[in-house]
Amino acid sequence: MRFSSLNPRYYQFLPSTSVIPTLTSISKFNKRLSGTPSMSFSSPSSFSPPSSSANSKEAVDDQGLLQVLKYHNQTKHSFTKYARGPHGLDWANQPNPFRRYDSAPLLPLLHFPIDNETVSLSTIDAPLYSSLFLSLPPPKPISKSTISQFFYDSLALSAWKTTGFSTWSLRVNPSSGNLHPTEAYIISPPIESVSDSPFVAHYAPKEHSLELRTKIPSEFFPRFFPHGSFLVGLSSIFWREAWKYGERAFRYCNHDVGHAIAAVTMAAAGLGWDVKLLDGLGYEDLKKIMGLQIFPEFEIPSRAVKGKIPEIEFEHPDCVLLVFPNGIGEFDVNYKELSSSISEFSKLEWKGKPNFLSKEHICWDIIYRTAEVVKKPLTLVHRLLVDPFQRSGLYGEDSYKGFTTRQVVRKRRSAVDMDGVTEIERDVFYQILSHCLPSGCEPREKQKRQLALPFRTLAWDAEVHAALFVHRVAGLPQGLYFLLRNENHLDELKKAMNTDFVWAKPEGCPDDLPLYELFRTDCRRLSKQLSCHQDIASDGCFSLGMLARFQPCLREKGVWMYPRLFWETGVLGQVLYLEAHAVGVSATGIGCFFDDPVHQCLGLKGSNFQSLYHFTIGGPVVDKRIMSLPAYPGPSIDA
Repeated sequence: MRFSSLNPRYYQFLPSTSVIPTLTSISKFNKRLSGTPSMSFSSPSSFSPPSSSANSKEAVDDQGLLQVLKYHNQTKHSFTKYARGPHGLDWANQPNPFRRYDSAPLLPLLHFPIDNETVSLSTIDAPLYSSLFLSLPPPKPISKSTISQFFYDSLALSAWKTTGFSTWSLRVNPSSGNLHPTEAYIISPPIESVSDSPFVAHYAPKEHSLELRTKIPSEFFPRFFPHGSFLVGLSSIFWREAWKYGERAFRYCNHDVGHAIAAVTMAAAGLGWDVKLLDGLGYEDLKKIMGLQIFPEFEIPSRAVKGKIPEIEFEHPDCVLLVFPNGIGEFDVNYKELSSSISEFSKLEWKGKPNFLSKEHICWDIIYRTAEVVKKPLTLVHRLLVDPFQRSGLYGEDSYKGFTTRQVVRKRRSAVDMDGVTEIERDVFYQILSHCLPSGCEPREKQKRQLALPFRTLAWDAEVHAALFVHRVAGLPQGLYFLLRNENHLDELKKAMNTDFVWAKPEGCPDDLPLYELFRTDCRRLSKQLSCHQDIASDGCFSLGMLARFQPCLREKGVWMYPRLFWETGVLGQVLYLEAHAVGVSATGIGCFFDDPVHQCLGLKGSNFQSLYHFTIGGPVVDKRIMSLPAYPGPSIDA
């Protein structure tokens, strides 16, 4: 995600006295949106405070919603000020990007070829990328080889980069600022040549190895899950992001959880495995099943503080994913009994001591207060409905370059700059967007339920849409467009957004693609201004802002949906990354944008809809000063 560590100037967000020119300079359309030239964008979106309630649970929920809204509004960037963060980068205390559990047994995994000259395109362990959206291959059994492939194609290193005196690694799963707050765990039945008993292990990407944390009871998997299943746990180290981004880091950590969920889902799909979020589990269950009770309790300070605070290097448990052979239908998951069984994990013998990441720290207290109120409780449901796999639209194989899944996921890169010249064809644009739809292309099926790859992993109906700034799509007029990912929201969106929008079907747009033209205009300068004045937002083929149904979702489902909305944007972002590489261009996630000016551009008021993540796709500019090195050069070389 934008930007690399070579560009620290983009992260030193200091308030500027020079306010951006008003949108009136873009076009008459933008003049109508911007209002008076003296308009200020420094104040946060308004929101409706929850009404007081005598019911204690409702009162707790109200306080949680107020805290989430406070965090979200406080961490918005505006034309006159940025969200609070460090005034410079303390390179001496940059967190170690690799967590290790000292003294835990290290179990090396296998490595695999990437390119066609060493693996046939027809080989089942490297199916064509585009084929996975049509159907999944037959499931492979769990083995050391398949587990190795799974991690190699999802969370492993993808390359090392070097220039001058700097060397840094890249990973298959993208991360904000390449800081990688996300850690991963596997909870698995016995695997030959790995462990002769069920176990919990931490994945160490630098070594492409598993660190054995503990062994678990043999009856755990047969009691709760289908044969051939295992679990993947994801957690976040907030400090890794906060070192660079300050208070906004909680947003970015949850983007990265979404990227990791999609990366895991795509790698599993290549092996014929399906993935579902076990979202009935609560925060305490997640903490125990990953062995994260090893970290000391963290006492949140009353304000932001600086010093030696090693407690903030703890891992916040985010989610657990069930990976299982595709084709299995509905099956029982008794969350009450599962939670009771997981509670016994705290009595197991856990191996390894987590390494320290930095000598000194800054604690942005609002991050931890917000993380506290969005902890999800245990949900006592008894069925896990596994919907049949839904294929996505394919409007022409010519859109793709014939890459295997491994070639796409391991060679994906975040572009640092776009060339401002490259165009894509209209049909390619439509093809990319078709894989962004949650429900696939079933005739007469409304876009709503998350049935298609990789969105089917998520446990809720789609809440995120995309407002697109089209710059260089041959055969499509420049302008503002909208991809509707939950068609039940259409009327609400039309009422909430600018009344001048036409909501017209673009020329040549497939019937099953809910894409709308809103307004024709050259919006290159506008998209650049809205994305913190970054050229990368205007120099691509198109850019976009991901718009979530926000406050109504939090009220209806609970404040624990707050991080999940960011997860959904991260999953969508990962699709855009992979699609861009698969069609021969590049992409970059943009976490820095001016929140409320984006909303004003669309005519939105209040907090019913909020922009959570920006993205850009186009022709990348390659920096020839940077040398690429293999991800895993060999056992005798430490890159």
